[in-house]
Amino acid sequence: MKTKIESIFCQKFQGKPLIVRSPGRINIIGEHVDYNGGYVLPAAIDKYIYVAIDKRNDGIVGLYSVNFDVKIEVALDSLKPTNDFSTYVFGVIDQIIKRGFSISGINIVIYGDVPVGAGLSSSAALESAVAFAINEIFQLGISKLELVSIAQSAESTFAGVNCGVMDMFASIFGKKDFAIKLDCDSLQYEYMPL
Repeated sequence: MKTKIESIFCQKFQGKPLIVRSPGRINIIGEHVDYNGGYVLPAAIDKYIYVAIDKRNDGIVGLYSVNFDVKIEVALDSLKPTNDFSTYVFGVIDQIIKRGFSISGINIVIYGDVPVGAGLSSSAALESAVAFAINEIFQLGISKLELVSIAQSAESTFAGVNCGVMDMFASIFGKKDFAIKLDCDSLQYEYMPL
């Protein structure tokens, strides 16, 4: 997959991208409990959103979705919600900027095999991958817990979806062969063998 997305990135943009992936998730216990501050038991799965990303210096976000075959370019100071996948990407960027971090522009190629609309948190995986990737390429020093908060805020405030932290937490903190027992109020967690 890395070679494929890197090749697509080179076709759509210039440069050598950083490639990251973030998993979708299942939830064993606690549907609709996360945004009420309760306990949940999610687990990351073996379906991913892949992001190829590189910096640019002109204040533009260049975005291409392999799945939807859509290319978009938007100025960083003109980001607003849309009616498609780009809302989740723009929401993450918006939240990072609102928290005082500076970015100069980016090119992103997205590919995913997390089924959209199947309840496996494809949007959270996308937000988590984008947040992680931006943090890495700009060396922002954002903690994993704050990345969860950025991704959750992108979905709840920018995209307008009433959600808690469970989906993003599972994408960012997921661990092979383990579920996560998470208190969505205190964000205390422990890994449970699965």
